[in-house]
Amino acid sequence: MRIHRLAAAALAVTAAAALAPARAEAHGSPTTPISRTTACASGGQRTDSAACEAARKANGRSFGTFDNLRIAAVNGKDRQVVPDGKLCSGGLAAFRGLDLPRDDFPATKVTAGRTLTIRYRATIPHAGEFRIFLTKPTYDPSRRLTWADLGSKPLAAVTDPALEDGAYELKAKLPQRAGRHILYIVWETSSTPDTYYSCSDLSFPAAGKPAVVTKAAKPPKTKATTSAAPAIVKATSKPSAATTSPAPVPQAIQPVSDNSQVTLGHWVVAGALVVGVGAAVWAGLGGILRRRRENR
Repeated sequence: MRIHRLAAAALAVTAAAALAPARAEAHGSPTTPISRTTACASGGQRTDSAACEAARKANGRSFGTFDNLRIAAVNGKDRQVVPDGKLCSGGLAAFRGLDLPRDDFPATKVTAGRTLTIRYRATIPHAGEFRIFLTKPTYDPSRRLTWADLGSKPLAAVTDPALEDGAYELKAKLPQRAGRHILYIVWETSSTPDTYYSCSDLSFPAAGKPAVVTKAAKPPKTKATTSAAPAIVKATSKPSAATTSPAPVPQAIQPVSDNSQVTLGHWVVAGALVVGVGAAVWAGLGGILRRRRENR
């Protein structure tokens, strides 16, 4: 009888265990594009980056594991449960360093208009829905992420995707963006009460890049114009010097002194003539006076 009672008790425990709800052990995080948890949290791939070191310091404690940023019993009320400014951490103290408003977290280069392939690693797979959001064109990476930065509708939503090589593969077409942005993914599992949150930093080509090319082409033109200007000034200054420097003017003045010598000669000749004429007149007058005396 005792054996029968022990067997019955064992069967009761087994049945109770079978009927009990399964423990929430779904784990995962995006690896492509790399999320902040995959980069910086415990077991992450880029923990030595400057942004991850700053996030770890701001955390004030060690990070939780990279695949365990989850909240239970959210039931789709993400905006009510996760506060603004704490979207990347999900509001969890074990990940709060990930909310830092920095533009140097490890990022993935992407192009607007193209379809982005997302690999979401599932260390413990479960069914559920993925909601993919992208920050608006007005997003400012120097400020903490808010729900208003993401808009009201997801960029894409995928339910129960296939698991391949330990990861879920999701796809979303990227709209026009420039500079730094955040891809925000909400994974609400249907086989557990947990919802996962992640921030993946994206780097779009910066707006106005062609202006740099124009800027680089300007210096040679400016240098050529500047160097040519002094040459023109020198060329015009030389002829003016040649025009004012000829010395024919002093030489042209010299004949005046020659003329003064000729004029003096003329005065000598004229004086001699006057003396000669005077002598002749005197001689003539002497002859007249002598005749008058004789006639008396």
